[in-house]
Amino acid sequence: MPEPITEQAERVLSLWQGSWLAAFAVGILVWGLFIWTILFHRKRSEQLPPQVRYNMPIEALYTVLPIVIISVLFFFTARDQAYLLDTEEPADVHVEVVAFQWAWQFNYMDDTKENGGEVLFSETGVPNPDGTANRDTQTTLVLPEDAVVHFDLHSPDVIHSFWIPAFGFKMDVVPGRDNAFQANINEGTAGDYVGRCAELCGVDHTRMLFNVEVLPQDEYDAWAAEQEAEASEAEQAEGPGAETDLAEGTGADGTDAEGTGAEATESEENDE
Repeated sequence: MPEPITEQAERVLSLWQGSWLAAFAVGILVWGLFIWTILFHRKRSEQLPPQVRYNMPIEALYTVLPIVIISVLFFFTARDQAYLLDTEEPADVHVEVVAFQWAWQFNYMDDTKENGGEVLFSETGVPNPDGTANRDTQTTLVLPEDAVVHFDLHSPDVIHSFWIPAFGFKMDVVPGRDNAFQANINEGTAGDYVGRCAELCGVDHTRMLFNVEVLPQDEYDAWAAEQEAEASEAEQAEGPGAETDLAEGTGADGTDAEGTGAEATESEENDE
């Protein structure tokens, strides 16, 4: 398993390990009963063993024990699922993730989409024209360590899946339905990570990769301020009412982001 860098990933890893321990315990019990039966209940003579119609204690055990095991596993799974999908904690960073064939757009917002947040600046990826996966040309999702990050997920075309292995968690990006989740990034996790689409979404699915860079809070603040200033300058240079890439990526309903992704992909395919 990847080294977890979020509190949610630690919970997922704990659930995964606990499930395997439970599976091993059940396996050892079942194989132990097999071996015990083979060794101590072998045929020793031609005499017919006593015939019984049922054994109530054994049958009760076979009924109750699986119910107990399933109930325990269900409890921990439901508990952790509720924790993973909880988005009530105030977030430090808000990112709208737009997945389109076959790249990613990250809109850094001042609030969640549900609350009508506005886009501060955007990072839009473009699939490599030669169809290869080159990390140098992939878009990068930049996040601060020791912070709560809220993700809003949107797709304008087909189902994708937003997956950062170090998060220990992935969520589908479904057209017409805005999914959301939050990640509490741990302190001391600054570094480079990878992200990808985990849902077969078309012929160039393998090109849907992106980089993840976790920065210390002060470095992230400086980077975000620089990106916001550049976006503001670009908007002013275009003039009021002009359609910019940033404007195409904004909008609470994600429809403008759809134009960015779809048009970029179609233009690229025509060039090829």
